[in-house]
Amino acid sequence: MKEVKIETILKVYNSLGELPNDIQQLMGFAIKARENAYAPYSKFKVGAAILLDNKEVVIGSNQENASYPSGLCAERTAIYYAGAKHPNAKILKMALTASSQNQVTDSPIPPCGACRQAISEYEIKQDQPIEIYFMGATGKVVKSNSLANLLPLGFDRSFL
Repeated sequence: MKEVKIETILKVYNSLGELPNDIQQLMGFAIKARENAYAPYSKFKVGAAILLDNKEVVIGSNQENASYPSGLCAERTAIYYAGAKHPNAKILKMALTASSQNQVTDSPIPPCGACRQAISEYEIKQDQPIEIYFMGATGKVVKSNSLANLLPLGFDRSFL
């Protein structure tokens, strides 16, 4: 038997104002996208913005449905649109923000498990890390240098 230690290193910014200007801009796109979320059931709105290597910014917001499994998270809305619209572009950075009508969201909110798996697929496909920045509606912003930081021991095509 052997014990394995897995570490994740994240950078925490105290506010949007501490972020580099380009990331503040990207987060601004995510915030605008969050405002357009369709979340009548959960009252939990999420916005995502993706910067591609061709300088395009792709946005997404969560889209709910009365049949809950039929909805889609902001991260997957954005990443699948990026893959469909710009299939040869690499994803450089992703900014995420979430707010709730039910409670204050001032702590960083990371992508859910399904979104981590979807982002992982693109990170592996392009063989290049995707920087991910995430926050609540206000407050601290967390940066991960790659999705692999957030999903160690991920499932990929090598298992198929």
